[in-house]
Amino acid sequence: MTKYEQIHQELLESPKTWLVTGVAGFIGSNLLEKLLKLNQTVVGLDNFATGHQHNLDEVKSLVSEAQWERFRFIEGDIRDPKACKQAVQGVDYVLHQAALGSVPRSIADPLTTNAANITGFLNMLDAARQEEVKSFTYAASSSTYGDHPALPKVEENIGNPLSPYAVTKYVNELYAGVYARTYGFKTIGLRYFNVFGPRQDPNGAYAAVIPKWTASMLGNEEVFINGDGETSRDFCFIDNTVQMNILAATADDEAKDEVYNVALGDRTTLNELYFSIQNALNDLGVQHCSVPTYRDFRAGDVRHSQANITKAQDKLGYAPVYRIQSGINKAMPWYKKFIG
Repeated sequence: MTKYEQIHQELLESPKTWLVTGVAGFIGSNLLEKLLKLNQTVVGLDNFATGHQHNLDEVKSLVSEAQWERFRFIEGDIRDPKACKQAVQGVDYVLHQAALGSVPRSIADPLTTNAANITGFLNMLDAARQEEVKSFTYAASSSTYGDHPALPKVEENIGNPLSPYAVTKYVNELYAGVYARTYGFKTIGLRYFNVFGPRQDPNGAYAAVIPKWTASMLGNEEVFINGDGETSRDFCFIDNTVQMNILAATADDEAKDEVYNVALGDRTTLNELYFSIQNALNDLGVQHCSVPTYRDFRAGDVRHSQANITKAQDKLGYAPVYRIQSGINKAMPWYKKFIG
């Protein structure tokens, strides 16, 4: 039995109360689905800035009526301290996912990104400390590695941030460390590496690459690659990310006051990714045979990214189940159903 399977059993036998911020978003709604299926009680907080009601509606359709009744939704903003205090009341575990993602968004509007990702983070962190929750797990980011050239990325070695978004995520880690030293409130930060999967929004100027390309292929539209296509990323399927959140939330104190990479420990170029998506869609009867269009590199992007996941494996028992191709194969039927 894996560590994750063991925790499943413990949670089923002794349900807890969880707060998921950003619950209507991509990662938040997948966490909600998993927790409800484990018969947990979940409080969700979202202001619908980037989340969607249809994500919550889909989760409702995938769980039992009794499980859905364990969910309580609060429409509120993490920039509002009162909303944060209300959300954490009576909660055991906090999974803080609410943030404004996207490097380009942060370059276009650094002030709003700062307000959500730093002020909002601090509001939630302090509310959780005052409520004395059992654990606080937050979404950090691989953007924190910045211009550090070494591969794979090891948690202890970071460079200079390359975007306002990266600055905000690094400040989250700094605040988390200060709260551990000053108040004894230890947290865990999860440095996400290009998470993808069902319910990831393909629309808008700041859509992530996999849903954006998938939607374009389903619509038989042109697909654009920034740069020469040899830029590489460590793509991580959502189920692996959900696993890490639950492992982190239930971890012993010795594993806290740390940050962990959430990834596969692998690299996929954009060119390889393009053909993986195209082939998976072709297998579903979606014919998209054109070649991509290349354009300039995007400001603030790093050339290559790959994680070392040894720390997460050793300290948390992380064991990613989905590789890049198996994750794409699982995600594509969802996109065909809801987007195609």
